[in-house]
Amino acid sequence: MEVITSQNRKVHLISLGCARNRVDSEVMLGSMLADQWSVTDDAEEADTIIVNTCGFIEAAKEESVQTILEAAEIKKTKPDMKLVVAGCLTQRYKKQLVEGLPEVDLFVGTDEFPQISNFLSENLPQGTVKAKRTHYLYDGSLPKKNTLSSSAAYVKVAEGCQHNCAFCIIPAIRGKLRSRPIPNVVQEVKNLATQGVKEINLIAQDLAAYGRDWGESDLLSLLRQLVDIEGIEWIRLLYVYPENISEEFIEFFAAHPKICKYLDIPVQHASDEILQKMNRGVTRDELRLAFTRLRERVPGIAIRTSVMVGFPGETEEQFLELKDFVEEMRFEHLGCFIYSQEEGTVAGRMPNQVPEEVKARRQAEIMELQKELSRENMQKFVGQTLPVLVKGLSEESDLLAEGRLSIQAPEVDGVVYINEGEFKPGTIQMVRITEAHDYDLVGKIVD
Repeated sequence: MEVITSQNRKVHLISLGCARNRVDSEVMLGSMLADQWSVTDDAEEADTIIVNTCGFIEAAKEESVQTILEAAEIKKTKPDMKLVVAGCLTQRYKKQLVEGLPEVDLFVGTDEFPQISNFLSENLPQGTVKAKRTHYLYDGSLPKKNTLSSSAAYVKVAEGCQHNCAFCIIPAIRGKLRSRPIPNVVQEVKNLATQGVKEINLIAQDLAAYGRDWGESDLLSLLRQLVDIEGIEWIRLLYVYPENISEEFIEFFAAHPKICKYLDIPVQHASDEILQKMNRGVTRDELRLAFTRLRERVPGIAIRTSVMVGFPGETEEQFLELKDFVEEMRFEHLGCFIYSQEEGTVAGRMPNQVPEEVKARRQAEIMELQKELSRENMQKFVGQTLPVLVKGLSEESDLLAEGRLSIQAPEVDGVVYINEGEFKPGTIQMVRITEAHDYDLVGKIVD
């Protein structure tokens, strides 16, 4: 992260995992900046390193532990440096982490992290744990440092999850669904608009369930207020479960120009037997109907999904059902995850766990298929002139600028590389698409 200013105390924060975790990191940075800390992108010059961890699946846990160990090596060269481990891994494994990572000064869970600056100001004993379950709910009035870009931001509208998927540990880590009040979300988005943010990416474990802890889903009530905020041009909805997509929602989604014609709808599988074992509450035919309705009612919609291979008992025939469904639906964007056997989950206790080599082979097959489908889909944009939210110079080369179409979500989808014309970071400019690749596009600015 960029250096904000030069102060006496410097913090380097490493954020791992999902966008929801990213918002927690931004709250921690905000609280520290408010207390006159500065932020550095050089871990070796920091006084404190914070690793905000993910504890969702085995690969994420391994990445978190490895990152902590790398930070501990840096700490060896600076004995006065503080090392903080925050987030889901702490909340889930606090006792084990204290025993296994004696070099860590402070462990902070998923509810108490907004107090990070206060904790660091106290002279706490080595290995202190602050991970009580407080049913924390993010408040938009808290200081928060947007780290996505000058023109785009994540806005988390709820904490926790009301679903009980057999493979998922999130409700145990984050708790049950807790939705933020609408006025609180609206005020945060207004504040972001005054900072020049053009794109709002709404996130929750399931956006369609927003407000169900009060009664009925209230996502539409929220959207009707957000679309009226001056300065906001794109509103993107991430993580909408298919069973909660209503006709009223589709009608509003299709009609309003500020709503990006993009939905992230996780399906996980397409075999009815596996979906039932996963406790997903939906069938293959219901999934097909939901996607068919959306494509009919919202021409040009981009649908992103996530699927899982290697769930306990998944046969080759059931895997082929999933693969056939992916080919049939031709999702614009797709991520494929290998099932991770997690203690504390229903699926973790199921028999017939699938061998790791079989999982890896199935994942590779799905992603190879998706690459072909994406390549074909990208070709249709060549020759079109489309609005692109320009981020700035590309990390790939300082000879290229980089931006995104409204049907490309930040950090998870492809981008548009701009190789010609005068670009203006933080603005939406018209770009003529000249090339298409597997996931990315290339184009030039047009007047």
